Amino acid sequence: MERITAAEDLQLSRIIHGMMRLTEWNLSKEERLSFIKEVMEKEITTFDHADIYGSYQCEELFGEALALDPSIRKKMEIITKCGIVLPSSNRPAHKGHYYDTSKKHIIKSVEQSLQNLHTDYIDLLLIHRPDPFMNPEETAEAFDQLHNEGKVLHFGVSNFKRSQLKMLESYTAQPLVTNQIELNPYNLENFEDGTLDLSLEMQAPPMAWSPLAGGQLFGNEEEKAQRIRTALKQVGEEIGTEKLDEVMYAWLFSHPASIMPIVGSGKIERIDAAIKALTKKLTPHQWYVIYEASLGHEVP
Repeated sequence: MERITAAEDLQLSRIIHGMMRLTEWNLSKEERLSFIKEVMEKEITTFDHADIYGSYQCEELFGEALALDPSIRKKMEIITKCGIVLPSSNRPAHKGHYYDTSKKHIIKSVEQSLQNLHTDYIDLLLIHRPDPFMNPEETAEAFDQLHNEGKVLHFGVSNFKRSQLKMLESYTAQPLVTNQIELNPYNLENFEDGTLDLSLEMQAPPMAWSPLAGGQLFGNEEEKAQRIRTALKQVGEEIGTEKLDEVMYAWLFSHPASIMPIVGSGKIERIDAAIKALTKKLTPHQWYVIYEASLGHEVP
C-alpha cells in the first residue's frame, strides 16, 4: 500500500484505521489483537485514536490488546488527540463539556494516553478541535516539552480552519504535519473555504474523517443525497464498481492533496472496499460529476 510522507521521519499508511467505535465491537482483548493484526496484514499500519473516544475507554481497550504482543508496536503508527473535556463516569472530576488546550491539560492527557495505550511514545498528537480560549504560547510549550521528552514525535490539528491553523503554526517550533478534517462528497465545506488549500500550501497531507458522510448517502431520500447517489452510480459504472463506498473513497484518493481517509469499521469487508478503491483513479470529469451533484449546479 502507498505510504504518505507527513514529515521527514513520519510515514503513514494511505488508509488509516479509526478506533472511535472500538467499545461497540464487543471484542475480547485477544480478538482485538487479532483484528489489529489482520488490519496490519493489509498494510494499514496507522491507527487513529482520541482520549475521549468511547467515553475515555477506546485507548485502553486498544492498549490491552497491544500489551498481549508489544512487538507489533514498532510496526504501527499511533495517532491520538486531546483538548476536548467531556463529562463521563470514567472521568468524575470533569464538570462539563468544554475545550482545554492549556499546557497542563495537554501534558496530563498525553501521559494518560501513553498509559492507556501501553506505549512510551505517540507518533502523532492532534489538538482535537480549535479552542477559542487557546493560549497558543502554552500549547506550543506543551508541544516542545512532550517532544523533548520523547513522548510525542509529531504534532498536528483536527477540525481547524485556515486562520486557526495559521495562527497556531506561527507559535509552534514543532511543525504541524496534518489537519484531520471532514472530507466527503456530501459536505464540501473544507474543499471550498480554503482549509484544503492550506494543506496543499503547507505540503501537509490531510486526514479525512467521515469519508462516507456518516452514511447520509445510503438510503437517504433527501434530494441532495439522491443527486449524489446518481452521480456515484454513474461514475461507478465507468470505473468498474457497483459499490458506492468504493467510488466515494476513489473520489478522495483521486484528489491531489494525498488525502488519507479514516476507515472506522470493525468489519474487514468495509476496510477492503477502501483498499480496492486505491486502484481506481477518477478523471477530472468524473471527479466533477460528483462534485457538481453535491453543489446542485454546474461549476461556473
